[in-house]
Amino acid sequence: MAYTRGMSRGAVDLSKLSPDERLHLLEEIWDSLIDDPSAVPLTEAQREELDRRLDELETEGPAGIPWRDVLDQISNRSA
Repeated sequence: MAYTRGMSRGAVDLSKLSPDERLHLLEEIWDSLIDDPSAVPLTEAQREELDRRLDELETEGPAGIPWRDVLDQISNRSA
């Protein structure tokens, strides 16, 4: 499926696409945004929240447990 920038809203009839085709379209759109993060501007509230989280990470360090530990816990639960 090829889609062009600036296509009209009616150019793709979503109701005629299968769920797999709609997911593929969504992935293409998402990937196009990832290529240029500045294309998706942040609101002031979003920027403040990101700044708060970065400050928290700098002062408290990363939170969570290693993936290997999660897998071990899951494995031990079923044993």
